[in-house]
Amino acid sequence: MLGQASIPLVGIVDTAVIGRTGDAVALAGVALGATIITLVFWTFGFLRMGMTGLTAQAQGSGDRAEVEALLLRALAIGIALGFFVLAISWPLREAALAILSGTPPVDAEAGGYMQGRFIGAPAALAVYAITGWMLGLGRTRQALALQIVMNMANIGLDIWFVWGLGFGAYGVGLGTACAEGIALVTGLFIVGRIAGANVLAIIARTPRALLTDRARLAKLFAVNRDIMIRTIALLILFTWFANAGARLGAQTLAANHVLLQFVSFAAFILDAFAFTAEQRVGSAFGQGDKARFMRAIRLTGEFSLASGAALALAFLLLGGPLIGFLTTDAAVRETARAYLPYAALVPLVGMPSWLLDGVFIGTTRGVALRNAGVLATVLYIALDLALRPFDNTGAWIAMTASYLLRAGGLALYFPQLIKDVGEPAPSGV
Repeated sequence: MLGQASIPLVGIVDTAVIGRTGDAVALAGVALGATIITLVFWTFGFLRMGMTGLTAQAQGSGDRAEVEALLLRALAIGIALGFFVLAISWPLREAALAILSGTPPVDAEAGGYMQGRFIGAPAALAVYAITGWMLGLGRTRQALALQIVMNMANIGLDIWFVWGLGFGAYGVGLGTACAEGIALVTGLFIVGRIAGANVLAIIARTPRALLTDRARLAKLFAVNRDIMIRTIALLILFTWFANAGARLGAQTLAANHVLLQFVSFAAFILDAFAFTAEQRVGSAFGQGDKARFMRAIRLTGEFSLASGAALALAFLLLGGPLIGFLTTDAAVRETARAYLPYAALVPLVGMPSWLLDGVFIGTTRGVALRNAGVLATVLYIALDLALRPFDNTGAWIAMTASYLLRAGGLALYFPQLIKDVGEPAPSGV
């Protein structure tokens, strides 16, 4: 939970540093730019999610060589994809800004933020792989240390670049990119401590035949393909929501972005239990231990429910002052406080979807994740369009309902998952 709570601090710090300049347009630009960067970077979120389940299963079956081979494969894929994203960053940025509904001043600020963030793409995607590997091994303390290093670096660099050097939205993006580079170096050091050898030594002792084994690569790409489709679907969902705010003006966009910091914080806190479920469920699934499998789901579910309720109450009680801290613009504050109850409801309503994500990721059920994610996104967009006459209220109702849609889609696959514990995995999952 501590490790997960530290992750959204990146977005919260980005928001607070630029928000306290009093420039609503710059804050809206960071909001729009962050939405696009999240869409691009988390398209490759399978590097974190797929790695956790596969690593947990390899550890559960006692296959140490495959555990290390998974790390090497994911690092190679992450770094290669990161440089590819960096190479095409200009057309990506221009196309995204042309599609979304920002005003020219907001687009200019968003473009500056994105320019800074894209520099960190190779490091960011490599850190996804390292984090997923650590979580798959149950090394949560090391994952916490990695996040703390990145967040502390991000805080210091953001303040320096924005308040010290006056770089504005570009400085926020550049500070985060530099922090991701620092996190990569730190992550490689931690990997060496866990494995008892640095990455070069791991490469040297891993058989080439294992790294390129067709069956293992086929499973890796099948799982990652389905998780990637699922992730893209959910990112489209969140981008659609951000665009709804942009359509209603810079103040609404900025206010929704402030409230999304609450949602993000809740998501990462509750994902702590989902990640625990990934590791515990994945390991039990690899061993074929149904009793341990069900116990992991029950315990993580109980803690998730209690935490979701506590977060919802905390947001209602403390949300007003926190909004005042994140932005000094009076109009943005007023709008954000008006819609705070919707953001406060998300931890409770969204808890089942996050927990089920963890269960299905840990068991590498990519088809179920893909189908539930795509269905939830399609139904969400239809609901949002139907609620357009209610402006931002309709947008928040549709967003809140999307979590129930996602959980419902995964619940349809849950009975079959229980039956499959201890049995050979069906083909294509």
